[in-house]
Amino acid sequence: MILQITRRTIQPGMIALEIKGSIHSGPECAKLGQEVDKLIEERQTRVIFDMSAVTHADSAAIGAIVKCFTKLKGVNGALRIASVQPMVDYSLKLTKVDRVIDIFPSVDQAAKGFSAPDASSHHQS
Repeated sequence: MILQITRRTIQPGMIALEIKGSIHSGPECAKLGQEVDKLIEERQTRVIFDMSAVTHADSAAIGAIVKCFTKLKGVNGALRIASVQPMVDYSLKLTKVDRVIDIFPSVDQAAKGFSAPDASSHHQS
């Protein structure tokens, strides 16, 4: 199955990318990166990867996800992962990606409290 990525705006600046299919090394990984590059250009820097329809992700795919996370972090954005299938979840835990990128059971839960990074810094005592 060809990798399909569908964009869904949750709120301004917050986008869920619904990813369908299998992510393997090569074109799919590049496609994921290009999609995130486009979002950054549009200043959409809070991104949730909805992986409910991802059937398989190899090590290159996990590397691509981490790369996307790094790109977003570099522009003061953030990446969250939601609705991961057991096989993919296993890979993310095995590679300790779950310690770097927050993983949520659903997109709604990932979107909760996902405010712009500078929003919490104005509470000074």
